[in-house]
Amino acid sequence: MIAGCVLLLLLYPLFVRPLSPSLTAWFGAGVLVIFLALVSPIDALGDDYLFSAHMIQHLLLVLVAAPLLLHGIPRTLAERLLERPWIARLERMLSRPPVAWLLGIGTLWIWHLPVLYNATLASEQIHIAEHLSFIVTGVIFWWPVVAPLDDHRLRPGPAIIYVFSAMVANTILGIILTFVPVGLYPHYLHPEDELGALSLIRHGWGLSAAADQQLGGLIMWVGGGLVFLAAILGILRRWYLLQMTENPSHDSPRGGAEASAGESHTPSWSPERKGKTP
Repeated sequence: MIAGCVLLLLLYPLFVRPLSPSLTAWFGAGVLVIFLALVSPIDALGDDYLFSAHMIQHLLLVLVAAPLLLHGIPRTLAERLLERPWIARLERMLSRPPVAWLLGIGTLWIWHLPVLYNATLASEQIHIAEHLSFIVTGVIFWWPVVAPLDDHRLRPGPAIIYVFSAMVANTILGIILTFVPVGLYPHYLHPEDELGALSLIRHGWGLSAAADQQLGGLIMWVGGGLVFLAAILGILRRWYLLQMTENPSHDSPRGGAEASAGESHTPSWSPERKGKTP
């Protein structure tokens, strides 16, 4: 994974010219989050000790790294890539909101099925595939919301519905993980004695297996919910700025004078103004 992160950082300046300090910082932050999730002690803790650490890792890949990487892609690069017919066709297919939503949220749900989750802990190859799928489908999921090209993004209203529905699905998964009986993922249980009774205390961490699983569920539930909420607030801010751009007369002295004189202003979102410019 270190090689993968280094490769991303080396390829970025080859494809992006001239470099923008702000966009480079966004992309670099995304790579840094991937590095922290997959190379830092979070990875070792999640693999061998704590289910809750594994949940932090998953949320970092899907909900933090993916949108940061997209924020770092300049418009000019996206336009050049979409000039290639096969990339344009693939983008049209994958960027459809139902498809992107199902790929992003569906992947998150599927990998937490006990049979697949336990398989990732038993096989390094399956574990790598899981991480790569989180990054790829995370980028696909966030594309309709933060794509570098404005005409490839959802309008603010549909974008809020898109993100909110994902937050609900993520919350349901977190609630299930929080309240399901302990032992859903046996890897995080430990033999207490020769009789094979399940240990309640993980070695060196002072955290019961039940508490660890509940904490992991809460991280998915509350932590993930906060990320989605931040995204919704960002969309609302974008919506507000869009309204100010489409109807700047509300801020201008002339607009204020007209309003005080009793002249009516039709909001820019009104059906009467659809397709018209201010």
